[in-house]
Amino acid sequence: MSCIFSGYFRRYKAGVWQRLSVVCDLSALTGNDLRHLPSPVQKYIHFTGAVGKPKIHNLRAVFSGSMKQKPGGNWMKIHSQQYNFFDDLARLFYIRSKMFGIPFDGLHLYTGSHATMEIRIANLFTVADARGEQMDQGETVTMFNDMCLLAPATLIDKNIAWKEINGLAVEAEFTNGKNTIGATLCFDETGALTNFISMDRFLSSDGKTFLNYPWSTPVNAWKDSNGRKVPSYGEAIWQTPEGPFVYGRFDIGEIEYNLVEFRER
Repeated sequence: MSCIFSGYFRRYKAGVWQRLSVVCDLSALTGNDLRHLPSPVQKYIHFTGAVGKPKIHNLRAVFSGSMKQKPGGNWMKIHSQQYNFFDDLARLFYIRSKMFGIPFDGLHLYTGSHATMEIRIANLFTVADARGEQMDQGETVTMFNDMCLLAPATLIDKNIAWKEINGLAVEAEFTNGKNTIGATLCFDETGALTNFISMDRFLSSDGKTFLNYPWSTPVNAWKDSNGRKVPSYGEAIWQTPEGPFVYGRFDIGEIEYNLVEFRER
């Protein structure tokens, strides 16, 4: 099934177009913009090459990789794409894959401070429809994770409160609307972000049952993207009582900033 014929994809595309506009402010991020940040965060932003380049208002990212629904389950190959908007916060995420040879796709929307997750098999049967306070809080974590990993220039946001733990770790609180979430960011000696850990996200396979476990996204590989360093590979892990559950492995393909048009691929 091509994503072009998916109702979810059409909604994803329409939502992106609704938020796209000409980016007028292309002022460069400067060292002065970073002065209020803890030193490990400043060092990380310098590490990524963001200083001296335009501030980030939106991004588009394309991923491939694999995911599993439960520990011991089979890995499913996935393809996804997303747009994030940072002036008026929004995250629109579209994913497609196959389950037992049957195509399925999903749409995650985080707009304002509310989130939904919908998954449909063969573009016919809805198997997950998640929304509510847990989704709102959890996707606020995901949005902040994207800011940290994909758009570190946005970490100057006034809605982030920082606390330095030591030279290689900080705690952060990110507030959007009614949602305030926490995370710990860990760095290595070069300034690279090595892990993002949060207690404020929820594991749910059906949108009805939500389990609160520590969630982390370790990173150990970086690549150059138009003069900025971005992760090239990452994992998503739940720390369950039975042990770590690695449920996602992602290769980051394209990543672009400050777009003014929708791109299909």
